[in-house]
Amino acid sequence: MEVCYQLPVLPLDRPVPKHVLSRRGAISFSSSSSLFGAPDPRQLSQRRGAISYDSSDQTALYIRMLDVRVRSQVGFEPERRISHPYLSIDFRTLHTRPGYGSTSATSTPERRVHRLLSFQRYLHSSRLLRGVPQQIPLHMLDEDYTGQARCMLEKVGNWNFDIFLFDKLTNGNSLITLTVHLLNQYGLVELFQLDMVKLWRFLVMVQEDYHSDNPYHNAVHAADVTQAMYCYMREPMLAKSLTSCDLLLGILAAATHDLDHPGVNQPFLIKTDHHLATLYRNTSVLENHHWKSAVGLFRETGLFSHLPAEDSLNMERELGSLILATDISRQNDYLCRFRRHLDQENLCLSNASHRHFILQMALKCADICNPCRPWELSKQWSEKVTEEFFQQGDIEKKHSLEVSPLYDRAINTVGNIQIGFMTYVAEPLFAEWTRFSDTRLSQTMLGHMGLNKASWVGLQQEQTAVEPSPAPAEVAGAPTDSVTAGDTSSKEIPQGSKDS
Repeated sequence: MEVCYQLPVLPLDRPVPKHVLSRRGAISFSSSSSLFGAPDPRQLSQRRGAISYDSSDQTALYIRMLDVRVRSQVGFEPERRISHPYLSIDFRTLHTRPGYGSTSATSTPERRVHRLLSFQRYLHSSRLLRGVPQQIPLHMLDEDYTGQARCMLEKVGNWNFDIFLFDKLTNGNSLITLTVHLLNQYGLVELFQLDMVKLWRFLVMVQEDYHSDNPYHNAVHAADVTQAMYCYMREPMLAKSLTSCDLLLGILAAATHDLDHPGVNQPFLIKTDHHLATLYRNTSVLENHHWKSAVGLFRETGLFSHLPAEDSLNMERELGSLILATDISRQNDYLCRFRRHLDQENLCLSNASHRHFILQMALKCADICNPCRPWELSKQWSEKVTEEFFQQGDIEKKHSLEVSPLYDRAINTVGNIQIGFMTYVAEPLFAEWTRFSDTRLSQTMLGHMGLNKASWVGLQQEQTAVEPSPAPAEVAGAPTDSVTAGDTSSKEIPQGSKDS
């Protein structure tokens, strides 16, 4: 059974009810948005796009430029606004039912707009209950956490937590299960009086909007980052300083930090003239999209609708600040600021702005912590992120675009990419984090990264000895999206845990 959402047909001489001016795509409109003014109902179907904003957001005007043309009676055809279309990425997917409301499919030349969805959510839109994946039971409490999955959650604070195994045990619902567990463990559901049904629906929609066909930037990566963020927030310096609001923001930011990621990096979106690049003026394009998508789900589900409006808006802004910090192109800015604070020894975690900055650094560490995981986990992440790079490189070759550095599978290997990433990105960041929080967990992460790097070097040497390889790619420049890492030998390293 297919569920479609239809805009009501309104007489032209009657005002448009406020409920018509509701959610469009991934982000909600405010019913009082001045963008619409006194709208003409005949223009409603032209206001399309995967992203929409409040009247206070100047980028709302760009939405008028986003359009979709229905080209057939059995499907949809997105507008080709770019010279090199990447058709598997379209945030303006149109969900239509041909011939609706007419006796014949050809009697009505124009198709009515029923629902505007992100590409990923379009795949789920034909379900009877949108927002409830078929494999997820309707139970929402501890009854869900059965068997081995429940046992794993008891050790969720351990650094060697196997997120791949946990995802299998939860039938592909690791992000939902883990996030609900952490919120309950901290008592945040009760403290913030969160409606459990709204929370569950929010998390289901978050998981839906991660693209499962991305090798790396998918819901499992989000769950892995959330688990790492939990480990960092349990470190002594943070555990005794973070407020309940800090904890809530940290968990939600980790869960949504790559929401609706298209599987390509920012330079790709810019050079293909993608509408998101234009929308955000080529600045933190993906991170802005992740943030705005998360805000849209907040508002659609009404997760914080019971809070005062000022508190809810402030929470959205703080969430955006955390997510925007994961932009790898701003890595040096944050690292220099972090190093300066540590050199001057002036970090005061009783100061709200300093706590927020440390949360930003913690999320940055969690986002690229794969080189610091045990070899069995780190190697899997390394292979996944490299495959995603190579897939983008293949697309760039297909459309005669300049291939991004490190993205050409013909001249790069997993090993040389990971060695460069660890050398120029991960090691400097985690060295400063260890200065800030010199604990067993920090030493464990540095130890794993050293072994992983040595293992990749060894594998590279073995490969060279067997068969001459092409000249290694340039690795001095950091990739524009969060990468993974590593390699580990058989040596054992003490594992950081919730007691560290």
